[in-house]
Amino acid sequence: MTLNDKSKYPTRLTYVLKLRDDATPGHLAGRLESLVTGRQRAFSSAEELLQSLALELATAHDLHEHAPQAD
Repeated sequence: MTLNDKSKYPTRLTYVLKLRDDATPGHLAGRLESLVTGRQRAFSSAEELLQSLALELATAHDLHEHAPQAD
């Protein structure tokens, strides 16, 4: 039996979603924070939140692809 050492939920893709106190279902507003890098992205709509997530995923993928490989 071979164990898969790759997590479905890698730490490099861990985020905190902070909603503003005036956010509503029709008007999302807040901040997305990466727990690994500390990078923060503010958003003021559901569309901006999804764009922020897409940018974070692209950035995390690029960093992972260019990281030095362990021997």
